[in-house]
Amino acid sequence: MAVYTDVSFEDLEGLLSGYDIGAPLTFKGIAEGVENSNFYLQTDRGAFILTLYEKRVKTDDLPFFLGLMEHLAARGIHCPQPMRDRKGAVSTMLKGRAAAILTFLNGISLRRPEAQHCQAAGAALAAFHGAGEGFQLSRANALSVSGWHELALATIARADAVQSGLAPLISETLGDLERDWPRGLPTGVIHADLFPDNVLFMGEKVSGLIDFYFACNDMLAYDLAVLLNSWCFETDGAYNITKGKAAIVGYRAGRAMEADEVAAMPLLMRGASLRFLLTRLYDWLNPDPGALVRPKDPKEYSRKLRFHLAVKNAGEYGF
Repeated sequence: MAVYTDVSFEDLEGLLSGYDIGAPLTFKGIAEGVENSNFYLQTDRGAFILTLYEKRVKTDDLPFFLGLMEHLAARGIHCPQPMRDRKGAVSTMLKGRAAAILTFLNGISLRRPEAQHCQAAGAALAAFHGAGEGFQLSRANALSVSGWHELALATIARADAVQSGLAPLISETLGDLERDWPRGLPTGVIHADLFPDNVLFMGEKVSGLIDFYFACNDMLAYDLAVLLNSWCFETDGAYNITKGKAAIVGYRAGRAMEADEVAAMPLLMRGASLRFLLTRLYDWLNPDPGALVRPKDPKEYSRKLRFHLAVKNAGEYGF
């Protein structure tokens, strides 16, 4: 979340005239994240998030993202719900950008999750995968191998200026993954970005999942790899196998994994780390001067990638 586009009170009043969600009481920007412009909105009927879609989110993808949230909620997943306007539409236009108003979820995201939180997150991911079954729309993963190739071409010339040896690390890893990327594993709707800041907790229980704007159809085990990468490394760069085991136990309690999925985890972990290394590197090299937040450091994921390159089997992750 972030703010790239200002919305005046007059803009807000014009927008709300098309909705039946009450009169505004509080309205303020949310200065977090790097993708969209987000605002907290409190009306006399409840709390909402107004999102203006910027950067990577394509307007054509909104029916998938917003429809998925409705589909998941109908199947018991706590996630934001798009509010329909008086004409029944789930999105609109504001300040020249696609926009949506979504319900606000209570809870906090954890900066330093413990093992029990990792287990709860793993269980929530398995529930998400189960609830996604039957969703009628589909969306290819634009940030899979072909997308990594495009990002590498756009960044590799300047990569070593960010960190010595980064260019060959990207080039060699990408070449290996293009050759060896798993095929034939179980697929479905994945979140593709279930970092700790996208999982809300109340106590030790998950109270909601947010930020579905990278969701797509891909290998389910790849989604678990994204989670393990983002939840189970410590600030010193070490992989915490206790947290890894907890996340895996939570996930497998809700969804059985095939042997081929487990065997593929070292490759999937490398792919997930390369994906976030490349998107962070691109944003680092091409900062938006209007953003209120600094791009995330790509070197965090170069360290993780180097760790994965030394892993021989899934047991080293806690399987």
